[in-house]
Amino acid sequence: MFNFDFEPQEFEERRRRVRLAMGEAGIDLLLVLSPVNINYLIGSRTKGYQQFQVLFFPIDEGPLTFLTRTSELAETLDTCLAEDVRGWGGPTPEDPIEVAIRIMEEKGYSSLRVGLEVINYYLGVREYERLKSFLGASLVKGASGLIDEIKFVKSASEIAYIRKAASIADTAMDVCIDFVAAGITELSVAGEVYRAMMVEGGEMAASPMNLGSGERTCYAHPAPSEKPIAQGDFMHIEYGTAYRKYCALLGRQLCLGKPTPKMSDIFDVVRAAGDAFIAETRAGVSANKPHVAARELTANAGMDKYRLHTAGYGIAPAFPPMWGERLDMSEDSPYVLETGMVVSVEPPVFSYEDRLGARLVDTLLVTDTGCEILSRVTRDLIIL
Repeated sequence: MFNFDFEPQEFEERRRRVRLAMGEAGIDLLLVLSPVNINYLIGSRTKGYQQFQVLFFPIDEGPLTFLTRTSELAETLDTCLAEDVRGWGGPTPEDPIEVAIRIMEEKGYSSLRVGLEVINYYLGVREYERLKSFLGASLVKGASGLIDEIKFVKSASEIAYIRKAASIADTAMDVCIDFVAAGITELSVAGEVYRAMMVEGGEMAASPMNLGSGERTCYAHPAPSEKPIAQGDFMHIEYGTAYRKYCALLGRQLCLGKPTPKMSDIFDVVRAAGDAFIAETRAGVSANKPHVAARELTANAGMDKYRLHTAGYGIAPAFPPMWGERLDMSEDSPYVLETGMVVSVEPPVFSYEDRLGARLVDTLLVTDTGCEILSRVTRDLIIL
């Protein structure tokens, strides 16, 4: 009854590439815990990530076993490609690690060379220690990045979903620009933006919206508040939109009335740093090169101490609590950009002493000759 997001051939190719990487890493069985990677391999999009779940992914082709909590069992059976779906817990408390161990013993996985995803948000310390103790010498590798790095370059089908998410983000920003007025609260603006996303077919993004006006623009990640927007307020808004879990980011700077000289100075630096980042983003360059270009421009303007956030990173697809991929674009990044990668651009300035800040955020598709900005909304300061 479920229409999968991708053709069977795309899932087959993903699995082939993961198994090839497993062979190169000396892994016979990969325990997949990241909900993004589970989705990548079997299509599941449920809320099972809120507690322990694991996809048993052997190097040899054959039926796949997926363990999730019993409350997600019905939806999972209808929405994933695993042939053997098991549930734990439900009306009676149950230890999911005991269930996972029983499955491994039943399947004869205990003697295999195992790679385990050890990830910040989806594996508790207690569960990790028990798995590690059970696996013993069979645990040959922490394999958290194995699937992640395979996913960096997006397929044509994935890029189509990201373009759809970017289009939804544009429509929501149009609504924001039309709605903002003196006396309207930040929360009211956020409500209209979220409503526009849902009406356009988007899903709730993996991370909450950032929205701050007036003195609250000096915060890097301000949640929308009850504060009314006032005439003369500087304002920044950043959100992600999701379409079938594929995400696009958009952030813009607004001013209700004429900006002060300081507001203009801060915005001009942020805009120029973002433009420098974009100019250096293309296939074949080190992933740190765009960051360095943005950093140098901000430093030359005397605002380096206000650069309190990364200039960009890989994005899409995503599950809560964040949409960032392992693709790091900081100065120590080990990666090289490739055609088909999707990254954000967002070098900011947040000055607590001035009680002002600005950040422009866009989603970029890396190409052979440069990059494509996926949003159509102007990157200029939007004066209302």
